[in-house]
Amino acid sequence: MKEFVQQIAPDKLTPFAQHPFRLREDAAMDELTESIRAYGVLSPLLARPKGEGYELVSGHRRRAAAIKLGLQTVPVLVRDMSDDEAVILMVDSNLQRENLLPSEKAFAYKMKLEALKHQGISTCGQVGHKSRDGLSDEESGRQIQRFIRLTNLVKPLLDMVDEGRIAFSPAVELSYLTKEQQAYLLDSIGQEDATPSLSQAIRMKKLSQQGKLTPEVIYAVLTEEKPNQKEQVRIKTESLRKYFPGSYSAEQMERAILKLLEERYRAEHRGQER
Repeated sequence: MKEFVQQIAPDKLTPFAQHPFRLREDAAMDELTESIRAYGVLSPLLARPKGEGYELVSGHRRRAAAIKLGLQTVPVLVRDMSDDEAVILMVDSNLQRENLLPSEKAFAYKMKLEALKHQGISTCGQVGHKSRDGLSDEESGRQIQRFIRLTNLVKPLLDMVDEGRIAFSPAVELSYLTKEQQAYLLDSIGQEDATPSLSQAIRMKKLSQQGKLTPEVIYAVLTEEKPNQKEQVRIKTESLRKYFPGSYSAEQMERAILKLLEERYRAEHRGQER
């Protein structure tokens, strides 16, 4: 495999096609930028020749930091590789990052699975397969397939998964709904400001498979009272702060409120007994 290291202007490196990992302006990115400012790019980026230029395979965050700092060139390991080899290297170089979003893992695993299949390599793509060969050293084949299922969600629903509004397990079940049914579900979520629990998502999946999941049924299932929603009173912490010392935690405020209510209850009942 032909490869060599050379200095290349960062804006001459084309980001990898359909790169599933997002460049986030977070604390980790700030730390990387400051490290490059102080010491330069210590580890070469990885790219492959493509057309008249180069396609970046690994090092998208380092490239972004270099552009931000105005660096003229960065060290790049240029290697000839096929599309499938490039996909596998791109995914593997990013999967070890912390705080990956569910959607990032979903599309990364899907891309790598397809690349390995093109190469004729046996993978843990079968649901329930327990080995981790080929795709991941950390997660089982079943869990990887569950992540890949998320790629069947329409983008607004997948965004809710990334935001934590819809939990992972319900999202996997909802991925079996048709695109039209997912659109109806989005409408109901918007109307009620509620998202499906796992049991509701499982029911919707079964009804969809039975051809019984109409917009009316979706709305009825979503608006059912969940066990953890019964008889709850919610008061925003910010609304209570002015009544308590700044050092009070939410738990301390709750205890104080319950104590006051108890005292009021006893006083009212003492008055009734006289």
